[in-house]
Amino acid sequence: MTPAPTFLDEEFYPPFEGFPKEGILFLKQLKRNNNREWFARNKQRFEEEVKLPMLSLIAALKDPLAVIMPEIEINPKINIFRIYRDTRFSKNKLPYKTHVAAVFHLRGHWEESAGFYLHIEPDGVYAGGGIYMPDGQQVKKLRRAIAAGSEEFLAIVRDKSFVKIFGGFEGDKLQRAPLGFPADHPMIEWLKYKQFYTGIGWKVETCYRKNFPEAVARLYAELVPLIRFLNGALGK
Repeated sequence: MTPAPTFLDEEFYPPFEGFPKEGILFLKQLKRNNNREWFARNKQRFEEEVKLPMLSLIAALKDPLAVIMPEIEINPKINIFRIYRDTRFSKNKLPYKTHVAAVFHLRGHWEESAGFYLHIEPDGVYAGGGIYMPDGQQVKKLRRAIAAGSEEFLAIVRDKSFVKIFGGFEGDKLQRAPLGFPADHPMIEWLKYKQFYTGIGWKVETCYRKNFPEAVARLYAELVPLIRFLNGALGK
């Protein structure tokens, strides 16, 4: 008896052959026509030219990530972000995002751990990792870990390959020393961060290539020590 196909079988997600230019065109047109009527008329295009290729891309990352960081969950249905914007608390009431994105977290700790991120839009591709919006308690844990484990942390962020690829962290920083740390603390510039992530941008043409998943996986491999340090700090 043939076993039932799993969610990641090829019949569900075709092999990734490159993100289609038609998908980028759709996102460009959505930016000019960001309304429910236009999207309803073109929803089938979205499903075929944007969503399905992104799901195939995520599925293509399953094997590489199983090697470099097996504790990360790969499930396209979970990893992909919805195209619909949450406008409840935003002044921007446009209903749709004009990019397609995915996030990869620890299995069993969704949205409570550091992980990897990827998005594709007409202006380019961004891939990176870390923790983007930690809550107050998470920030305190991360700062304590950086202060207590400064040698390990600096070995990661001052590694020649890390510096060459990423430079440093992105995100917001405090102007002054955070509560509980003196202004002359040797790690003070790192402790000022409120977000702990980094990444790089590529030209949009990068995602058209069949080997794009391998390029993303190689970049993620460079971030594994940082992701594991952050998750250790969070107790994950």
